[in-house]
Amino acid sequence: MIGYFTLILVCQLVGEIVVHALSVSIPGPVLGMVLLFVLLLMRGKLPQGLGQTADGLLRGMALLFVPAGTGVMMHCRLLGEALMPLSVALVISTALTIIVTALMMRWLNRPGRDA
Repeated sequence: MIGYFTLILVCQLVGEIVVHALSVSIPGPVLGMVLLFVLLLMRGKLPQGLGQTADGLLRGMALLFVPAGTGVMMHCRLLGEALMPLSVALVISTALTIIVTALMMRWLNRPGRDA
């Protein structure tokens, strides 16, 4: 379990290093997650221990939202001032996500595609 937890953290660290070295606008943990995904694709399967470690981290994930929720409450006035642009961005991004998801599902489920 410690080894798999270290693997997850190393992937996140590599993501952070790449983001800072190349000055890209992708969060380091997201890039690290992509790196871990690529490593798992190359391996061909998910090791049982890594799955158990990830499940353990996911069980405690609710605690990670407490600081974000506190920050939102502290800046409630500022969010109220930007309510219209935030609402428009939320509606547009949600619509685009639904459209892209539908198109991907349509593409992935097309006849003649090997499963």
